[in-house]
Amino acid sequence: MLATLISTAVIASGQAGGHEEKAPLIAEPWVIGITLFVIFVVLMFVTMSYSNLGRRHEAIEEHADPHRQHPNKHDRGQGH
Repeated sequence: MLATLISTAVIASGQAGGHEEKAPLIAEPWVIGITLFVIFVVLMFVTMSYSNLGRRHEAIEEHADPHRQHPNKHDRGQGH
């Protein structure tokens, strides 16, 4: 059934024939490419600027509090 629909669509599109007109672009393709490259480079620098957040302070051990309402399951049995 699906193969029949696909083959019918392919045949119909082939019989439509002629030359389809391309959609208009906002600018030249090289301008669009450079603009996207610049946007991605800016996003990369924004991402890289946050890379030092994890290295600001020394990591401290979280104490295991058995009275927490939802204790984490990663305290390795210290809360018992």
